[in-house]
Amino acid sequence: MDASELRKYLGYTALVLFSAAATYYSFPFPENARHKKAQIFRYAPLPEELHTVSNWSGTHGVQTRVFHQPETHEELEKAVKDAVRRKPEFAGRVRVLEVDKEKKRVRVQAGIRVQELVDGIKEHGLTLQNFASIRKQQIGGILQVGAHGTGAKLPPMDEQVISMKLVTPAKGTIEISKEKDPELFCLARCGLGVVAEVTIQCVERQELVEHTSVSNMEEIKKNHKKKRNYNKNHSQKRKLLSENKHVKCLYIPYSDTVVVVTCNPVSKWKGPPKFKPKYSSDEAVQHVDGHVLRTPRAVFGVVVVVPVKNDVDINELSFTELRDKLLALDPLDKDHVVKVNQAEAEFWRKSEGYRVGWSDEILGFDCGGQTVVGTLSKPSLKDLEYIEDVKQLIEKNEVPAPAPIEQRWTACTKSPMSPASSTKDDDIFSWHDR
Repeated sequence: MDASELRKYLGYTALVLFSAAATYYSFPFPENARHKKAQIFRYAPLPEELHTVSNWSGTHGVQTRVFHQPETHEELEKAVKDAVRRKPEFAGRVRVLEVDKEKKRVRVQAGIRVQELVDGIKEHGLTLQNFASIRKQQIGGILQVGAHGTGAKLPPMDEQVISMKLVTPAKGTIEISKEKDPELFCLARCGLGVVAEVTIQCVERQELVEHTSVSNMEEIKKNHKKKRNYNKNHSQKRKLLSENKHVKCLYIPYSDTVVVVTCNPVSKWKGPPKFKPKYSSDEAVQHVDGHVLRTPRAVFGVVVVVPVKNDVDINELSFTELRDKLLALDPLDKDHVVKVNQAEAEFWRKSEGYRVGWSDEILGFDCGGQTVVGTLSKPSLKDLEYIEDVKQLIEKNEVPAPAPIEQRWTACTKSPMSPASSTKDDDIFSWHDR
């Protein structure tokens, strides 16, 4: 073999070795390889620790080699510059920076959680105008996703933002506000840039009285009829929405039960209503002793027995936790889910009444455990018809749909990227969650 032939085969050998090494170190993970050791020609070696990021309910998660938690503004800027070609995940930055009690405004870092912010400003007599169902979101997240309002007169949470400090790949850190550049400011809300700081318009901390009642679709329609409001451009209002500051309805699939929850400020003159519930909380969620668990309202005639582990104290479980255990027994069995839904309907009937508390305590909602949530936002006046259509589709196709289907309403926002964006000031959007 002459020298030229030898060089050729040596080149082929080097190419094969280089390709093998490149494959070894760059081949993507198969789904089942995340927690396995590397194998040659299969996938790259895993780092010592993978970072797991999941959504709040734990139904979706991703694993990443690198997870940034910038603690300072300079670290945040550097992380954005280093991640121009990748989508960064940021956490951290969790302080209340400034409180203006006179103007009722607060400036905070975007990483602070809603509950931490509320706890930090209540000593100043302030709170947020709106709340979502949970308090564990970071402020930057809840504002930038356009989290919905809780009443037809209350806009989504992005409308509470007065100014923002954004970190961008091209222009670095920019500060925008309604006063300086209203068009860019509205556009940036709900998605653009990495939020570093926000200034939020707050309201005075106040007590609310929550009224929970059980109704049906026909009664809801009567209270939902449109009536003319001649003081505001003849716009169409609904009685239920116009007479209550905060409203939500919970629909139970495979039943006509509708749970109506309204919240309003406690009257300074009358005080909270005097109401004694017919049933205690223990009676509202019935347990049996031993290692079995029954659905609420055995009185209702719906009894499902579920085995419970020895280390679980069923007397410490809330209704939603009980519901989760029942559904987990056979979540794809339509008949089983229907029984659980019927038991939930009876639970709400025995939970009717009033509750008084601070707004950040009252406006929350115990969603339960893991849920698959699909959210629709519509400015349509046919919001109840939509719910009826959804329930009919569920029953027609025998979908094992657990309760509840949640419906809320919200005023519009001027943020173009928000699901509730509108140029009409009196538009009302309906939100449906399941």
